[in-house]
Formats: sequence, C-alpha cells, structure tokens
Amino acid sequence: MNELNAEVVVAGAGPTGLMLANELALAGVDVVVLERLPVRTGLSKALNLQPRTAEVLDLRGLLGRAEQRSFATVADGHFAVIPLSYAGWDTRHPYQVGIPQAQVEATLEERLAEQGVKVLRGHELTGFEQDDAGVTVTAGDLRVRAAYLVGCDGGRSAVRKALNLPFEGIEGRGHGVSADVLFRTTPPGAPTQWRSMGNMVTSLSPGKFVGLIPLGEPNLYRLSYGDRLHRPDDLRAEVPEEDVRAAVRERFGAEAEIEEIRWTSRFSDDSRLAAKYRVGRVLLAGDAAHVHFPAGGQGLNLGVQDAMNLGWKLAAELRGRAPAGLLDTYEAERRAVANGVLQNVAAQNALIPLTPDQLALRALFRDLTEIPEVQRKLSGMVSGLDIRYAPAEGHPATGARLPDFPVGKGFASDLFHSGKFVLLTKTPAEAPHPEVVVAEVPELPWPDLTSILVRPDGYVATTDGSAGAWLKN
Repeated sequence: MNELNAEVVVAGAGPTGLMLANELALAGVDVVVLERLPVRTGLSKALNLQPRTAEVLDLRGLLGRAEQRSFATVADGHFAVIPLSYAGWDTRHPYQVGIPQAQVEATLEERLAEQGVKVLRGHELTGFEQDDAGVTVTAGDLRVRAAYLVGCDGGRSAVRKALNLPFEGIEGRGHGVSADVLFRTTPPGAPTQWRSMGNMVTSLSPGKFVGLIPLGEPNLYRLSYGDRLHRPDDLRAEVPEEDVRAAVRERFGAEAEIEEIRWTSRFSDDSRLAAKYRVGRVLLAGDAAHVHFPAGGQGLNLGVQDAMNLGWKLAAELRGRAPAGLLDTYEAERRAVANGVLQNVAAQNALIPLTPDQLALRALFRDLTEIPEVQRKLSGMVSGLDIRYAPAEGHPATGARLPDFPVGKGFASDLFHSGKFVLLTKTPAEAPHPEVVVAEVPELPWPDLTSILVRPDGYVATTDGSAGAWLKN
C-alpha cells in the first residue's frame, strides 16, 4: 500500500475537479487529484463556456488560454432553443465561447501542472473514512490521508453514494443522444460556422428534437437528438450506429452521408440535487451534487463556478483565516444556484411541445422573449450573470457580481489573478487584512460608494471595505 499525505483530496479530474485543484493550489494548499481513467479521453462532451464562466476564468488569467483552444464565438444563448441576447448585461464577454470540454480540461490541467500539481490517473476512489481530524481515502493500492475530501466525480459519484446522501429530484421520461459525426459532405442546409443558437435545433414531431452544431473542423458536427416521451431500458447501453444514421436521414435526407462516428453518449432528462453538499470533512461539487437535462448548456459552467466558490473558502478554513460558518456558506450559496438551474431547465423542457396547445404556448412565449426585459431575465438565468449572493438587507451591491471595468492600463479582473480579496477604493486606504489587495480607482460600478471589498470569486463582500466578517486575523 502506497501512502500519501495532503490537505485536500479532489476525486475527479473533469472541469470541476481541475478548477477546484487550481484554486486550492493558488492559495498554497497541498492538493492531490485522483482520477479513475488512465488518460484524458479527449472527447468533446460539453461545448461551451457561458459569459459568467468566461468572467470567472478571466479573474484567474485563464480565459485567453481557453479562447486559444476554442473553435467558435457564439453571440447569443438560448432558452428552450429560443435565442437570447446578452446585450442587457454589463459584461466584457457577452457571448458563449465554443470550446470542447476536453480543451477546457487541457487548459486547466496545464495551469495545474505549472503550479506543481499532477493528476494521479488510473486511481479510482474505492473508499474513505473520516474522523474529527481528517479523511483517509483509498484508491486501489494508494491511501491518502487528508484534512478534506471533495467529490467532483460526476453524476454517478462514488463519493456521494458512499455518504448515503439522497439525490432528490425528478426521474424524467425521455432521453437524448449526443454524437460527434464526420460527414462526407456538408449536410443540406447545415451551418458551417457556429455563430448563433438560431436554427441550431429543430423538432420534427411532438417531443422529438434534433440539432447540429459545426465543431470547427470541415464537415465535423455535434449531432444531438432525442425523444422527451420515450427512453431505452438501459441508458448506459451503447448507441447503435444505425440509430445515429437514422436520425441524420430523418432530418437531412438520404444524401447526408456519415463518414465516421467519433463518439456517442446518451443522456436523460432526470433532474436531481444532492440533499447536502457537505457531510463533515467531505464535500461535493459539480455533477456529483446536481444533474439535469443539458438545456441551455449550463452543466459544465455550474460545476466550474461551484469550484470557484468552494476553493477560496476551503483554503481559508485550512489556513485558519475563516470566520465561523464560512465553509458552510458554500452549500448555502451554491445549492440555491443549482436549484435555480434545475427549475429553469424544467421550464425549458416544458416548452418543448408535445401537444398542439403546448405548441401554441411556445409560440406565445417566443413572442414574449422579444421584450428586452424578458430577454435580460432569461439570459441572466442561463448565463449565470444574474447570480447574486445577497444578504437579507443592505446595499444592492452586497453579494452582487463585480462588473469588469477599466483600471489603469488593464481591467479590474486583472487584480484577482492571485486569488485574494480585493479592496477597490476611490480614496487612499490600507489593506484591512494581509489577504487583501488594495487598488485605488477613480470610479466604482456603484457611484454612491467609495469602497467595496470583493471576494476572490468576484462577488462584493462588503460596501464599506471592512473584512472582519470574511477574514479572521
């Protein structure tokens, strides 16, 4: 038995686990990442970064790296495949970044390696035991003693199951299939660039849908299709090639010939949320804590933002800087966000028409989305730009995300690359804590304020510059 010691074990090297490991390493935490697969799959899987996730990566200087690996800039989002503009939001990134999940993982793992952390691949978590002082994690012939364990190991999370946590929610009736397919020639009427969500998905009969997104390589597309009323007996069963070809023929005709099917995966329209995100010294993040139908492209983004919220709080707890209850705010804040996503996904599913009256409802709803206020409301939901960790009372800025704005020769986001709190002030001030970076600015997004303390994840902590409620000396 090989033995290691660490402060935190992260189980799972998907986007959530890698983002969390980066956040912990940035704070000087000794972190070990365990991944059951021996090598990265290289599979595209999720395809987008929402505007808020782009902002989150920008806070750490990672967005440029990700965009270098991207294949598209998508000017809008969608709600139930009804395009939505981000124009109503104060953001430097009013677009989706088209990037395969594999390239997001490559970006994050590259930065992690620069911080001296390696992913231990081929090490599947097989068990753990926790006590008052820490957690002992077993992964085959490896045993790691750590202060905390975080399960970032997906919707079938071994960590969540070992905790016997209820995974509450709704079992859907339907299913979908995603496939990366290479055509011999471009299918008739298919887009050759992904610039908008308009006309990307169509419905040929009640409850059924099919979509095609170009992936940046000639004639390579992401095909998505499904049936909201039926599902196979075994969702884990391989997708027959003939099913993929039949979906293409139904949508584009017999002349659309597939050269190669590179990857297929089934997904359900189940919607589930873990009863808790923390049990003692074990926490959950990403799909281990929540799963849903991939409406609006929110899943990967939700997990990365979980990691951004948890990382600095867990580091503060380990370093003795966290006031009582700070770590518990992770569940309070992020479980509420996940529940909101599950609700908007349910609403999107309800707008996939199964009956003539639902078709009429969708048509009416589409007309309503032309109203700017409705556009802003819906785009804020799916993009994450509307997230606010608000207290019961106080200034409207408290708990709000900080809009990026020019500061000197750069932007406010540049000040967060170290992962510390930032005090933005219009008047000279000293740092209220060693973990606070001070920046004097001519203006603030809220003109009536003279200073704001901003959390490492880019949300306003206090509007008077005080740090005592967030950092313990």
